[in-house]
Amino acid sequence: MRGKAEFMENINLRLEHPRPDAVRENWMSLNGEWDFEIDNALVGAEKHFEKRESLEGKIIVPFCPESRLSGVGHTDFMNAVWYRRNIELPEAWQGKRILLHIGACDYDTTAFVNGKKVGEHKGGYTPFCFDVTFALTEDGNYITVYAKDDTRSPRQVRGKQSPRLNSFGCKYTRTTGIWQTVWLEAVDEAHIERYEAIADVENTTVILSAETSEKALGAILKATVYFDGREVGSGETKILDRRSTFAVKLSEKHLWDLGQGNLYDVVFEIVKDGEVKDTLRGYFGLRDVRLTREGFYLNGRRVFGRFVLDQGFYPDGIYTAPSDEALIFDIEASMKLGFNGARLHQKVFEPRFLYHADRLGYMVFDETGNWGLDHTDPMSIYHFLPEWIEEIKRDMSHPSVIGWCPFNETWDQEGRRQNNDFINMIYDVTRAIDPTRPIVTNSGSYPCRSDVHDVHDYEQDPEKFREYYSHIGEGVVKCQIFRGQPNRQWYDPTKPVFVSEYGGIKWVIGEDAAAWGYGVSVKSEEEFLARLKGLTDVLLDNKDIFAYCYTQLTDVEQEQNGLLTYERKFKFPPEIIRAILGKKSVLED
Repeated sequence: MRGKAEFMENINLRLEHPRPDAVRENWMSLNGEWDFEIDNALVGAEKHFEKRESLEGKIIVPFCPESRLSGVGHTDFMNAVWYRRNIELPEAWQGKRILLHIGACDYDTTAFVNGKKVGEHKGGYTPFCFDVTFALTEDGNYITVYAKDDTRSPRQVRGKQSPRLNSFGCKYTRTTGIWQTVWLEAVDEAHIERYEAIADVENTTVILSAETSEKALGAILKATVYFDGREVGSGETKILDRRSTFAVKLSEKHLWDLGQGNLYDVVFEIVKDGEVKDTLRGYFGLRDVRLTREGFYLNGRRVFGRFVLDQGFYPDGIYTAPSDEALIFDIEASMKLGFNGARLHQKVFEPRFLYHADRLGYMVFDETGNWGLDHTDPMSIYHFLPEWIEEIKRDMSHPSVIGWCPFNETWDQEGRRQNNDFINMIYDVTRAIDPTRPIVTNSGSYPCRSDVHDVHDYEQDPEKFREYYSHIGEGVVKCQIFRGQPNRQWYDPTKPVFVSEYGGIKWVIGEDAAAWGYGVSVKSEEEFLARLKGLTDVLLDNKDIFAYCYTQLTDVEQEQNGLLTYERKFKFPPEIIRAILGKKSVLED
């Protein structure tokens, strides 16, 4: 028992509010110890595990069972897992609607309260919420969560999770079940379900849209905006439909910019019959992004995108950061190295990461974990599109999100060509939902409908690298795909070029026979720095390239080409790397 107590004392249960962009006073974190059981035989539903008084083991939520922080550390395949815990609701919540939120659970989730099914969700990366009021009793309550996860299924996205027993190459330890915060929230029947904030920089205005519950019809929706505690604008509208939109003119203009995460606070209220029924606190940033053939513009100023590939894996938490401070560290470490943003690669990062990116002035391309999905299967749309829409809606109002990337490297599969109809349709849907941001539809792969000509190139010789990209003005980009399959890769001269993966230079601290990186490993620190500078200068000196993305921020398990170790130790003094990566681009104003 003492060992367990010591373990619990050293675990950060991630009790901070999981959604700083949508905070209510009446909420309760359910992170902590839950009952837990692995169900590899998939018999738990038949045996009605949802009605059990206990399960055979324990787990620390929100950490996945593969992780050390979960207290389980089971890294073999798990076909299904079950969770259970008792809950006690505050007396002040009497008469309220009780919502169960799960930040993310991989993959096919069913939730129960007191043995009654309250909802289902498919997708391993996006949040979901169920109204559980009908299932609650006055005599005590418990929640059960059942998650099925077939990592090898071609109809399921898995990102960088390994389809083999063990990690290999750029595939890493799997995540099964719950991996983001679980919490309860008490709301009035008339309440806000979600909102969007779209900045209008030219007119110093924000356009607010809120989706509300049916019981809010006929009420007044108010919004009050603050900056640094000062009221700078307000507006209201009568709720005539489930979605209400209105503009708020701001009396002060503070632009969100690189390293300057100026954020406005917004307080929404639903007022009905003279009484405030719901209060929701959020925030937004006032900024404008635009991408043309001439480059990327932030608030009308041309900037060069210095992105780093961030996989979002942690040695002890796998998909889940061990603490809020760990999220902050990764962003600040990236900025110390000279980057001004990141590709959030093959994973939907938790909202608190985006919150810290928002407040620190750090740009991100929002991606999803499409690997594992057979995009050549016409049915793949049903297994991708709903979750992609959920991701866009979740992240729409974050000023740090300056672009969308639904796919990464969708190669031919078993002789079947890339399904451009499917991929182009996802571009159209994304553009319809959000007309304000550029879209990298299919990073590093074959051509499709996209706002960017996006390439991956791990050439390690700077002179060859320079020659390959010296032909953009002639309408040719001799990237890796072109060099291997010129009949499958062509360049549209109207599109700006993003080298969204390069480098990946292997540099191993210590001895590790299983370690790998791209190309021939360097033999010394001097050789590493010379190669890094040579490759990076090629991109900074080219007027036709608007951004780069270096692979990668940290080592991840056997892939050891990070600028930091997996344990987040800098391999080189940050100022040395910053001098290389931060050199002024010929495109910068």
